[in-house]
Amino acid sequence: MEQSDNPAGPSAETTAAPELVLEARDLGLYYPSSRRRTLFKRLHHRRKAGQYWALRNVSFQCMRGDVLGVIGRNGAGKSTLSLVLSGIFEPDEGTLITNGDVSALLSLGGMFQPGLSGRDNTYYFGSFLGFSRERMDAMIDEIRDFSELGDFFDEPIGAYSSGMRARLAFSIAASIEPDILLLDEVLSVGDSGFRKKCEARIQSMMAKCRCIVVISHSMPSIKAMCNRCLWLERGEVKACGDPADVIRQYEESFANA
Repeated sequence: MEQSDNPAGPSAETTAAPELVLEARDLGLYYPSSRRRTLFKRLHHRRKAGQYWALRNVSFQCMRGDVLGVIGRNGAGKSTLSLVLSGIFEPDEGTLITNGDVSALLSLGGMFQPGLSGRDNTYYFGSFLGFSRERMDAMIDEIRDFSELGDFFDEPIGAYSSGMRARLAFSIAASIEPDILLLDEVLSVGDSGFRKKCEARIQSMMAKCRCIVVISHSMPSIKAMCNRCLWLERGEVKACGDPADVIRQYEESFANA
């Protein structure tokens, strides 16, 4: 057996195993049981004909530093996957492992209270996460500035456009800086300048070794930001790997349809 010239062996930097942050093992979720789980499972222990599998046999891993893009046609299961990864839905099958705090823009945007201002909604979501008032006080100016909402930050969210809501949602989630960040179509809303600003923030978060899942119909954004790509088709994984290769297969599928 060939031996290393270094008696201490290879450096820790070259031998350290990548750190697993997120793993899905054969995830499956079907409707409508996920929304009436307790009663359904009490009366029906097996899936019956007519129930729709939104996800089936979905498996993938994200290591620390990964940015995973999720693509697919409308109805492919992308947003359902986001709901499962964020813990809002419990899978009917399989195992989900998350090593760290998770923040999802899908759940964040859904929690906005229309009668409250952007500022009050920011504090509201912070309290939901268990953050102290002092911590939110320290973050509030950064969130306001990044959102570029100006005086609208203190206006009721019910008067916001979808783009303004997306700005605030991303600004809160990015400032919280979770271990695992889920972005569901946030980059498809708003002007190109703000999208580029979001992409730059994601790149900064990548440098801090966070795991990010980006769900988007924007193939240029997926190519620019992600080091891996997952293609969902009818709730199942069609391909997973290098973004350029997976996107090429995905786009070719339209021509062959």
